[in-house]
Amino acid sequence: MSLILSLVAMLLYALAGWRASRVHHEGQQTIVLVALVLHAIALGLEIFVGVDVRIGIVESISMLSWLSALMLWLFCMRESMQTLGSIQYPITAAAVIAPSLLHDGGNTIPLADWKIGIHIVFSLLSAGFLTLAAIQAVATAALERMLRQPGQMQRAMRLPPLQTMERLLFQLIFFGFFLLSLTLLSGLLFVHNLFAQHLVHKTVLSFIAWIIFGVLLWGRVRHGWRGRTAIRWALSGYGALILAYFGSKLILEQVLGRHWS
Repeated sequence: MSLILSLVAMLLYALAGWRASRVHHEGQQTIVLVALVLHAIALGLEIFVGVDVRIGIVESISMLSWLSALMLWLFCMRESMQTLGSIQYPITAAAVIAPSLLHDGGNTIPLADWKIGIHIVFSLLSAGFLTLAAIQAVATAALERMLRQPGQMQRAMRLPPLQTMERLLFQLIFFGFFLLSLTLLSGLLFVHNLFAQHLVHKTVLSFIAWIIFGVLLWGRVRHGWRGRTAIRWALSGYGALILAYFGSKLILEQVLGRHWS
């Protein structure tokens, strides 16, 4: 059942991404909404094991992609961000099918432990916002390049103005930074021994990402950072965040055969 739902969701995401690239936004929100619902059901069938959840690398990627697509869908209700779907939705289309085809085990998380539950919620929300911010940074960089090339002006007209793109970028980074701060603070509720729980690399890299995003926001307020400077800092922070979770999780589970605890 999860495979069928994933396949349908994948096709809908791909259709939404294609329409976004062609600036055919009519009905796009409805298509994405149906894909999101099917994706959520399929993912739930894969990760819920009784009263616990089992989350491996592919499940994490699928969950993060779903959350980023959901946030983009919500933002599109008040901002002209539909064009970002040409990047986000194809990525989500590839991620939705992964848990049904690839089973990499993963660690089991007890839902009864409210401390871990709060940490997971903050972690997913922060990662979702910052993933969308990274996509926005890439789109902003592409728009800047188009504006410098007269032959690309027609394509550039499909995107919102550069100032709007930058404003949305920093809005996403601000919300993501705030939630990342809550993620790090909530981690203190259940982390007792970083080494025994195999959380050293994840914690250090997450803190580095937090510092990078914090410096970027400070630079924006204090010095008016924008353009390429802002894009480099945003993508550097997101790179550190991805390494914190997926990099450390991949090495820990696939190489060392251990799990976070």
